[in-house]
Amino acid sequence: MNNKETASGEEKSQEINEREPIAAIATPVGEGGIAVIRVSGENAVAIVNDAFTGKDLRQQESHTVHFGNIVDKDEKMVDEVLVTVFRSPRSYTGEETVEISCHGGVLVTQAVLETMLTLGVRSAEPGEFTQRAFLNGKLELSQAEAVADLIHAKSKKALDAAHQQLEGRLGEHIKQFRQQIIDATAMVELELDFVEEDVEFADKKQLQELLEELDEEIDELLATYETGRLVKHGVRTVFIGLPNAGKSTLLNTLVGKDRAIVTEIAGTTRDTIDVDWSYDGLRFKLTDTAGLRDTTDVVEAEGVKRSQQAFEKADLVVYLKDLSSEITIEEREEIAKLQKNAGETPFILIGTKKDIALDIDDERIDYDLKISALEGEAIDKLKKLMKRRALENKHYDSSSLLVTSSRHRDALEKAQQDVQSALQALDRGMTGDFLSIDLRSALKHLGTITGEITTEDILDSIFSRFCIGK
Repeated sequence: MNNKETASGEEKSQEINEREPIAAIATPVGEGGIAVIRVSGENAVAIVNDAFTGKDLRQQESHTVHFGNIVDKDEKMVDEVLVTVFRSPRSYTGEETVEISCHGGVLVTQAVLETMLTLGVRSAEPGEFTQRAFLNGKLELSQAEAVADLIHAKSKKALDAAHQQLEGRLGEHIKQFRQQIIDATAMVELELDFVEEDVEFADKKQLQELLEELDEEIDELLATYETGRLVKHGVRTVFIGLPNAGKSTLLNTLVGKDRAIVTEIAGTTRDTIDVDWSYDGLRFKLTDTAGLRDTTDVVEAEGVKRSQQAFEKADLVVYLKDLSSEITIEEREEIAKLQKNAGETPFILIGTKKDIALDIDDERIDYDLKISALEGEAIDKLKKLMKRRALENKHYDSSSLLVTSSRHRDALEKAQQDVQSALQALDRGMTGDFLSIDLRSALKHLGTITGEITTEDILDSIFSRFCIGK
């Protein structure tokens, strides 16, 4: 790794080599076939060997698996296990690492872990194994963050985006950007070195073209963030409309179970109900809302208020109109008002209860689709429509790189601002020292994405959201 802002290369290397061994359960706690306890750090192999009956682990090669027992300090068997040895630096963390595969189960797994802790091993903090992998140069910071995204992915497309980042595709782009800035900085600082000789840039036009190209490339990457956010966190989809419009029935139909209570009594839904649903690899966070109407019922009024709040935060709005009742002037005005207030948020107008619809053809209402959730009519068409509208005007391709982290977006925006500031300074004929300040600032912001420049605060923030054992 390059030098970190937190420590020089030699200091960091020495700090890492002296890290105490840590241990944690690396698999979900509960009943299962097997569980894995991971131990990593200085002398990890020798420490585990003290509680292992079988081959002498200290004499075994890296990436080998050995059968035996874990015993406590009284030589009493804790569990029958398989132990895998990973020698430094050929391990996930870059340190000596041992993975103990024992029988699954809360008590037996905890017993194996506690045996390790009695040998002077410390319990790992959330994300500490991956943090050590980063500090030891096994992963870039953006790749380390992708590990957490991979674990928490709740849709196929979120999984694909995490895989892309884990493969280092984002890091490759950032390195290219940094190299372009380094080239530009070299041109600027060459002039500064010969300021007394009154030497000017060899080619200011070339520098301008380089920075303009960089500005465009960063802009293209930033343009993928909104899609990346939807892919990673899900499309916040709000079902809205008058009471008894079929919102709860549609939600239950999409998720395939009775998640929301459905009755013929208007106002049954008093609060927003959130349900995760995936379609064609994309995750939707469906929100069933209380029916929009004036009411003197305090509880229902609060539900209507929350419906409005959900509408304001939505990525996709689906308004449902009951086709079995004639539309009123008030509802027509409400629909027009909501469409206007939605702004750039995609708005879908759906006619529901098509199976019992009135024989009225109101040409003044332009429905996107008419469905019957109860009969399952046109539901597949609705699913496709929701996905298409959710990604409308978004930069999305299954093979394209997406920026999914707000931290990365912020760093890219700051770097772009620095590049644009340098372009303005160049256009005004300002001296190279002003350009150099902007370019070095851009380098710093880009470096925070890959971890070439970082601080303890950044690391603590990133790795605190990891699960223990990873």
